[in-house]
Amino acid sequence: MRKESSTNSLNIDALTKNCGMVNALSMIGGRWKPAILYSLTDGRQRYSALRKGIPRVSERMLVKHLRELELDGLVRRIVYPEVPPRVEYELTERSTDLLPVLNLLSEWGYKNLPAGATGNAT
Repeated sequence: MRKESSTNSLNIDALTKNCGMVNALSMIGGRWKPAILYSLTDGRQRYSALRKGIPRVSERMLVKHLRELELDGLVRRIVYPEVPPRVEYELTERSTDLLPVLNLLSEWGYKNLPAGATGNAT
């Protein structure tokens, strides 16, 4: 946790509000957010399907990143009033606009893998 009045928090806030690149990277940055977004390109999924589709992510990090993606308007969380409760996640229109950019980043990443890397992290 950072204090809201700390220099670091103020700098992040100023950069996020004034720089499109910083704002975009703050929304999609992190180890698992691109993988979550990519998994949801197949359509609406339950939490358990996401967890299985991204085998190396911990439950804590998956929940954290799903919440952040939801707060940023990139993922929609749908709760069905059933017993037991059923929750599904899907991409929003905002995130589908982002998919071509993520695909380009992925292509660039593959072209620039370190020597000896295989390119299959998941």
